[in-house]
Amino acid sequence: MSQNIPDYLRRQVGARANFRCEYCRRLEVDSFFRYQCDHIISRKHGGDTKFENLAYACPICNSAKGSDLATLSKDLKNLVRLFNPRIDTWSEHFKLESGTIISSTEIGTATIKLLKLNEVNRILERLDLIQAGLYP
Repeated sequence: MSQNIPDYLRRQVGARANFRCEYCRRLEVDSFFRYQCDHIISRKHGGDTKFENLAYACPICNSAKGSDLATLSKDLKNLVRLFNPRIDTWSEHFKLESGTIISSTEIGTATIKLLKLNEVNRILERLDLIQAGLYP
């Protein structure tokens, strides 16, 4: 969440991400809500409020992620870490097909599941933005 993050730091994090959610890739300007700085490693798990540990996130992605660092794999046998915008490249884990974010890796699958990136309304919004030339 973005509490206690100085405005200057929030602006730097947003600028680094081109004011786009680093998880779902939606631009802040195309949202009704102000974007937030997500602690990639949450304070609960010892993460600091430092530039290197912050990701720009829409409220939907940030709320879904919460303090989570990982989730269970599809077969419920392994713990899989989530996509980390500071060490991972979006295009290595995800691709976009007709408004749906498709996983290329187990990390991508875990992130799509936990952040609910492909809920019907989110896909429909992406399709509208794609048609308007505003996404990604």
